[in-house]
Amino acid sequence: MDQKIHIGILGGGPSGLFMFKRLVESQRTDIVIHVVEQKDQLGSGMPYSPQGANDEHVTNVSGNEIPELVTSLNDWIHTVHPDTLRKYHIDPERFNDYKVLPRLLFGYYLASQFRMLQQQAKDAGMEAHIHYNTSVNDVTDHPDMGKVYVDTDQGPMEFDRVIICTGHVWPKKDEGRIPNYFDSPYPPVKLALQLDHPVAIKGASLTAIDALRTLSRHNGTYGRTQDGRLCYTLNPESQGFKLVMHSRNGLLPAVRFHLEDPYLSAEAKLSPEDVAADRAANDGFLSLDNVFEKAFKDSFKEKRPAFYEQIKDMGVEDFVDRVMSYRQDKAPFDLFKTEYEEAEISIEERESVYWKEMLAVLSFAMNYPAKYFSAEDMLRLQKTLMPLISVVIAFVPQSSVEEMLALHEAGVLELISVSNDSDAEPHPEGGAVYHYGEGRDEHFKTFVNCVGQPHLYYDDIPFAGLREKGSISAAKVQFRDAEAGLKQMNEGNKQVTTDGKGNYYLKVAGVTINDHFALVDDYGAYNERIYMMAVSCMGGYNPDYSGLDFCEKASACVMETLLG
Repeated sequence: MDQKIHIGILGGGPSGLFMFKRLVESQRTDIVIHVVEQKDQLGSGMPYSPQGANDEHVTNVSGNEIPELVTSLNDWIHTVHPDTLRKYHIDPERFNDYKVLPRLLFGYYLASQFRMLQQQAKDAGMEAHIHYNTSVNDVTDHPDMGKVYVDTDQGPMEFDRVIICTGHVWPKKDEGRIPNYFDSPYPPVKLALQLDHPVAIKGASLTAIDALRTLSRHNGTYGRTQDGRLCYTLNPESQGFKLVMHSRNGLLPAVRFHLEDPYLSAEAKLSPEDVAADRAANDGFLSLDNVFEKAFKDSFKEKRPAFYEQIKDMGVEDFVDRVMSYRQDKAPFDLFKTEYEEAEISIEERESVYWKEMLAVLSFAMNYPAKYFSAEDMLRLQKTLMPLISVVIAFVPQSSVEEMLALHEAGVLELISVSNDSDAEPHPEGGAVYHYGEGRDEHFKTFVNCVGQPHLYYDDIPFAGLREKGSISAAKVQFRDAEAGLKQMNEGNKQVTTDGKGNYYLKVAGVTINDHFALVDDYGAYNERIYMMAVSCMGGYNPDYSGLDFCEKASACVMETLLG
């Protein structure tokens, strides 16, 4: 009889990579690791594979900013075949860990790290099986047997523990039904279109920039002026082509700069002990104001005292208003150019734009305990702080900034600020009609939704077996003040519910998980067999849930209880 613990990692992308690394480092020979991957390559996931990138797409992090794997990016580059390096214009002798990479090449790096970890597992006498080209259809828990059944297109599988790392999900609603209407820009090969009309881009995030990089290359060419500045020229057959970005705050994301602490050491700012103490003093809730003080404002007392004097009396809303008003007072592309120049100096002199770095630290610090915010603070976070964070810590790579400025100077790229009630409606003949409000509508023959990873709520979670057996519950946070919850409900907030006992809750995206990413059911019991690391399924409790640093941190949390 097999006495070993069979562990299934569902998804072999970056989350699966770091989870696999943790298990290999455990040196446990009483476990059998299974990685179930829908593609034929491990490590790359969606963002760093053809599902999420073409040759023109680049990372927004450099080698020194990624968590430790087996070999450094700089060392690995010297092992890559010269033909591959030539394809991506990489000179290994001039490369260093402060450089960003083409995303597909970075995907090869992650795949190589997975292979090395497989070899480490073999050398340690550990058993590991990789199931390539295998899609997960459903997951069902069988607590009476202590097993988890996984339905795949290659047949059923049975495990003792499962970590769901299925990554990004890009649902198709109107794409395929409406010509030239795209629910997302992924896979980007579908945007290899020659067009002679304006294209509506919904959003102005990194996702939107991915679409810009692809569409621009199929309708014109980039070159250099005599003074070395990047410029753009439309192809003769694309003279009517234009890219029209739509942003609800009228802002472009901020530019990548040098990080003083590339790993954003958030725990030093907000330790588990800090969280526990704050909750104990606040009726079990974590105070957003206290987190803002400790994980952001206090950071400036010693390192940037002058800046601290400017913000020491500001609350969350005051600070956000100050920063957003500064950004909104400037024309978006003028600000973009100014920040690009500031970031160039930051990188050249290895000097951080400190307040932006600390905002990234704040976001990372509050990510894991966000489930303990009251509903009042969660609404404040969603309305006030996250919009600023999403703009400032996007870290747009320099090459993307240069291309966007070249497109704008050529009259090919425009940014329109839209209100919260604006919307884009599919047009039966193709593309979409953008409703700007006040009776102003415009039909675009091509439309690309680039608002980023959709937040999946409980009913949209792609594992019916977990719902049907009550293994998962909708993520929610409680109102500290019941009157505030009742007021929200009476004002028509459909995300507010009540238990009929005088308690009111705000539903947030995804499913309920505990501090170790284990599933939690409606009765508050955590599931010791199933862990959730799929970004699309846990956005409510982890507002800042992207990036390799998230994968590394989350895998450590899972390991604390995975093997008992």
